[in-house]
Amino acid sequence: MIECGEFPSFPMNQNTNEHKIPIEELLKNVKSSPKGLTSGDVSARLKQYGKNVLKVHTGELLLIKFLKQFTNFFALLLITGSGLAFFAENLDPGKGNIFIGWALSGVVILNAIFTFFEQYQSERIMASFQKMLPREVEALRDGKKTLVRAEELVPGDIIFLEEGQKIPADARLLEHNSMKIDHSSLTGESDPQLRKLECTHENILESRNMLFSGCLVQSGNGIGVVYGTGMNTQIGKIVELTKRTNTILSPLQKELQHFIRIISAIAIGLGVIFFFVSILLGQQFIGSIIFAIGIIVANVPEGLLPTVTLCLTIAARRMARKNALIKNLDSVETLGSTTVICTDKTGTLTENNMSLQNICFGGEHCISVDMFDREKIPDEILKVLVLCNNAHYSAEHKTFVGDPTETALLKFVSEFESIENFTKKYPRIHEYPFDSTQKRMISVNKEREKMVAYMKGAPEVVLKKCMKYYNGKGIVPLTDKYSQKILNSYKLMASKGNRVLALAYKESPEENLKEEKFIFLGMVGMIDPPRKEVFEALKKCASAGIKVIMITGDYSLTAEAIGRKIGLIPAGKNVTIIKGEELQRMSESELVKALQKENILFARTNPIQKLQIVKALQKMGHVVTVTGDGVNDAPALKNADMGVAMGKSGTEVAREASDMVLMDDNFATIVSAIQEGRTIFENIKKFVAYILTSNVPEILPFIAFALFQIPLPLTVILILSIDLGTDLLPALGLGVEKAEHDIMQKKPRSKDERLMSKQLFLMSYGIIGMLQAISGFCVFFFILFRGGWKWGQILDANDSLYLTGVTAYFATVIWCQIANVFTCRTRRESIFSGGIFTNKLIIFGIFAEIVLLSIMVYVPFVRPLFGTHSLSFLEISLGIPFAFVIFFGAELRKKLLRNGNKFVEKHFTW
Repeated sequence: MIECGEFPSFPMNQNTNEHKIPIEELLKNVKSSPKGLTSGDVSARLKQYGKNVLKVHTGELLLIKFLKQFTNFFALLLITGSGLAFFAENLDPGKGNIFIGWALSGVVILNAIFTFFEQYQSERIMASFQKMLPREVEALRDGKKTLVRAEELVPGDIIFLEEGQKIPADARLLEHNSMKIDHSSLTGESDPQLRKLECTHENILESRNMLFSGCLVQSGNGIGVVYGTGMNTQIGKIVELTKRTNTILSPLQKELQHFIRIISAIAIGLGVIFFFVSILLGQQFIGSIIFAIGIIVANVPEGLLPTVTLCLTIAARRMARKNALIKNLDSVETLGSTTVICTDKTGTLTENNMSLQNICFGGEHCISVDMFDREKIPDEILKVLVLCNNAHYSAEHKTFVGDPTETALLKFVSEFESIENFTKKYPRIHEYPFDSTQKRMISVNKEREKMVAYMKGAPEVVLKKCMKYYNGKGIVPLTDKYSQKILNSYKLMASKGNRVLALAYKESPEENLKEEKFIFLGMVGMIDPPRKEVFEALKKCASAGIKVIMITGDYSLTAEAIGRKIGLIPAGKNVTIIKGEELQRMSESELVKALQKENILFARTNPIQKLQIVKALQKMGHVVTVTGDGVNDAPALKNADMGVAMGKSGTEVAREASDMVLMDDNFATIVSAIQEGRTIFENIKKFVAYILTSNVPEILPFIAFALFQIPLPLTVILILSIDLGTDLLPALGLGVEKAEHDIMQKKPRSKDERLMSKQLFLMSYGIIGMLQAISGFCVFFFILFRGGWKWGQILDANDSLYLTGVTAYFATVIWCQIANVFTCRTRRESIFSGGIFTNKLIIFGIFAEIVLLSIMVYVPFVRPLFGTHSLSFLEISLGIPFAFVIFFGAELRKKLLRNGNKFVEKHFTW
């Protein structure tokens, strides 16, 4: 047995030695034998260890989780407003307060449903781990083979596994017959690995005598003894880590929370202050309560969360047409905040379509495959390419399947030789499989009456096992000088982006192969071409101030070459390459220091190390988008601000843990999605500016009513009609507004940039909102004075003059908001540059506003419901001139901005 020392496989794994101790000792530890367990043993152990299941749920009832959504500040504020409205209706029935109560209650419920389903997404991440386990398996019970439920397996069970079956628990091999295991779901390793009965590696995950829960038996069969079940398996450790990994609040969630806190504080503060002011001014208690409700309702943007959700949904649909499937709606905007993208290489930056480019005899006779002459290539080179290879032809898929590197070798040879004839003529006797430590694969095949060993692997490894080499004419001794020449050729090929494999062989009379005295045949270079669209995508990232970091398991020279080809590393610039083994030795401060460098990439890393890199970047203040495809990527994907899984090559667990799935595995799609994300934040900001503006003409009537003893110019029911009626469709239209032309020329927005900045507050409340309020008061008092009203005169709530004034005020706010929605469509550009009528949803929303206004003013049986009155053409049009003032005033401000006016840029840029 090979002696192996301790070596931790992942940061989350405990050091275990089940793969290293004699099998007799392991059987003794799990209190088992080759005869298996009895029914009594199983019952006792089920009580001791529990069922073989992954504990993915927190155990909290869904109802409790849903009810928790009503405890946030925004919900409590609206519930309070709703309660006050119902209380007011009870004290003074028939005043319409019941409609206010039900409207606010409906908003609370809608918001709760939205938030609940967002949180419920994380449950699906954990549930996806369960799908990786089989339902039934054959086990040795009471001395007989018995089909048992996988969840009833216990440590000590002897299990039987066949081709195509998923492994139900962690086990160690007792017997096997040409058994190969696909570990890609656990480790991301795409090449199925042949099993052995001996310990072959210090790392338990790479030792060939082990079987791991959730992995697939690709071929052969075997018998194993279970030593770990449920959460005490390798995948159980990943589940536990993923559960402990906190879901990061998206920048949009943080901004909405901040925005809601400010608005709620304003609403409550004003509501409480003016409740007492109203009491002090002699208002009745019921009147003061209604007054407080009016202040709160006027300040709270009741349609905020539903409207934002609808905007994000529309954006997600638009992104789906670009092959980006958004799973969590908030993450649409998170993309726009991205400052760093941590990306894979293979399949994301490249096409994942490996092809053979060059063949070298020895270290200097290199030819392109385009110039290939079969007659000049020795059979031994072709034999290595075909026989030392685990890929195979699939009749079902009508192509070669397996590791992309190995399929590329078979495709090349198949153009002029029969692969089937090769494998039948030279049957494999034994295999010494490839792993990340040995960095070589050896296949021992029978050739007539002799055994021949064929080797392929990393050039520096293969060379050390060779004493001679083929120079194109014959076999000669391999000198140190010529070995260096070969290594130089290898580095040159790798520097051009080639994945390089060295080839060697030897006749092997010994039963236990000694890895020495091989004959070096040459090298092959393969290229996985970069995606054509990646170059432009990286240019966009550079202009947008987004740093891109490649994290790959490939060789450093190959990674650097690809990085230079695609423009990730600018021409003439130095690059910092950190290998996985270096990263493992780094402290957090050292990693942070390295990440501050401009051109950096990580090579020979494992997926779990992504989590370490992501956390370091986040501590530096970055918003991180990370790509991944394996089970081990799940913690990093979940911890990242934006997790992006591969749709073609990714595992189910990776896709569930991510926020977005790339249906084409293409880096350029991420950049398109980032542009969409930036547009969404801009549009949500436009939406906020739009809805906040109408707060001022909604609030000031109540303040003026309390302070100056005038008739109330706007009622609570009409405020709700604006917030949940006339404003809703135009606001939604702002959510689908196209990006302004310079969206990807700006740096990512600062974390200090608020959704509601001081400038936005000043513009919405201090300027445009105040203009709307002044417009409304002018129209209101014009109607009253024209009708003979005197200052201080009390008007009955049903007085036709009063209802006419209120309706005219309401109409004026709508006209001003129509102008305002046009001004909010662009922040710097003139509305005329993009076209006034290009946003069809806004045009439809404006049309709907006018129709709704007309119904409320001119349909007799509707007017009593809203407390409105019919208006003459003059009365309903009084607000239009004020709307034009707002529209052209905004155009003047934008022109000054474009001309570089510093004063306007500092104070009036939102």
